[in-house]
Amino acid sequence: MKINNFLELKDFQKIIIENEKIELDESLLSRVDKSFQFLKEFSKNKVIYGVNTGFGPMAQFKISDEDTHQLQYNLIRSHSSGIGNPLPAEEVKACMLARLNTLSLGNSGVHQSVIYLLQELINRDITPLIFEHGGVGASGDLVQLAHLALVLIGEGEVFYNGERKSTKEVFETEGLEPIKVEIREGLALMNGTSVMSGIGIVNAYKANQLTDISLRLSCAINEIVQAYDDHLSEALNGTKKHYGQQKVAERMRAHLADSKLIRKREEHLYTHFEEQEKVFKEKVQEYYSLRCVPQILGPVLDTLEYTEKVLENEINSANDNPIINVEDQHVYHGGNFHGDYISLEMDKLKIVVTKLTMLAERQLNYLLNAKINEILPPFVNLGKLGFNFGMQGVQFTATSTTAESQMLSNSMYVHSIPNNNDNQDIVSMGTNAAVICRKVIENAFEVLAIEAITIIQAVEYLGFQDKVSSSTKELYDDIRKIIPAFSDDMVMYPYLEEVKKYLKGM
Repeated sequence: MKINNFLELKDFQKIIIENEKIELDESLLSRVDKSFQFLKEFSKNKVIYGVNTGFGPMAQFKISDEDTHQLQYNLIRSHSSGIGNPLPAEEVKACMLARLNTLSLGNSGVHQSVIYLLQELINRDITPLIFEHGGVGASGDLVQLAHLALVLIGEGEVFYNGERKSTKEVFETEGLEPIKVEIREGLALMNGTSVMSGIGIVNAYKANQLTDISLRLSCAINEIVQAYDDHLSEALNGTKKHYGQQKVAERMRAHLADSKLIRKREEHLYTHFEEQEKVFKEKVQEYYSLRCVPQILGPVLDTLEYTEKVLENEINSANDNPIINVEDQHVYHGGNFHGDYISLEMDKLKIVVTKLTMLAERQLNYLLNAKINEILPPFVNLGKLGFNFGMQGVQFTATSTTAESQMLSNSMYVHSIPNNNDNQDIVSMGTNAAVICRKVIENAFEVLAIEAITIIQAVEYLGFQDKVSSSTKELYDDIRKIIPAFSDDMVMYPYLEEVKKYLKGM
């Protein structure tokens, strides 16, 4: 894929998920060089932050000409101070691509060597060691991006062929040369929101998967109870003017189009009415977790689409400081590196993913509780009641995991703590928000895996294999390849992990 100007999230998917290689367009390289040459000339005899001044609250200190290059190395090394778990390779790759793209806009004054080396790291699957903890998201991802910069100057560590190795060793193996600081390469690499954005892009991709899975499982459970179709109808959902709700209902209708189990109200409850009936044998309408799926998943879809728009805007923006403007022949000082946009979206995304998880947990409870569904044995137990346990054990896992996501859904966006000698007196906590959002997403896959197995067991018990929709039948067949129909009690955790892996690959 040739990189030139605007990157869409689907481009990230091709590069991060599908491992497509990237090329640098000549116009991009020309734009980067013009910015670099302009800054080199413009910075002579002028006070420009981060070029000939200290950083943060020490910006009032002038740096002598002979120390300006060493200043950048000092910044990178001193801020390579992260700790905790390393970020997953896919998130680091997304971060590098986001950084390459924003530096390529020509607003940062970096040397072309930075762009070339980022390209090589991405194409060769060399993943810098970047830790989860460190950034407060104000000057962007200072600490995490320092670890990226550390690798670009040939220091620190990387993951290479599945092993954690020194950057120096890997560069020697691959014949790569570290960058040399020319003007402000250290600050340009570190100022920005590329880590929180990179994690956010991966989060959005997985949240899309979750939304589709939740929708399919919700369709299946409606089939199991032979629900009426009017709560999915275009007529009903069209009276609510929300795009997400209407889209979810439309997708559910498509999934259920060939189902032999979904019923029409006019063929059952509207055909007769006996005056003497005091208690209706058939349920007039379903529990909310079955009937209100468009209204519950609709906001998830709407939130996700807006989050994707914000992420796309961010990765195609200059999020550096100062901003080099070749056209105006000027250098502007400001705060484009502040991460509030991403922080807020990660909070919103984790909230809706938690709600999606809660929906799955309630649907699961409906299936497992024979007193409320009235069609299945307790815990969808296909064995001997009292002697076997069915899905009883895994419900604890689903409930516990959902509870954790509910707790994690408290906002990071509003948890600003001043630091940096109060220079950074209000911060975004954007990377923390993105990392916690990722945890909530992983939790959702686990709960949905448990729900999926339960649904398949329910289809088995009812003998509905040939009556469910083709969409549900595909799900049934795929999961049956992983876990056989069981009546005897089994050790469940290996199957849970395999079904979770299957769902993540959908």
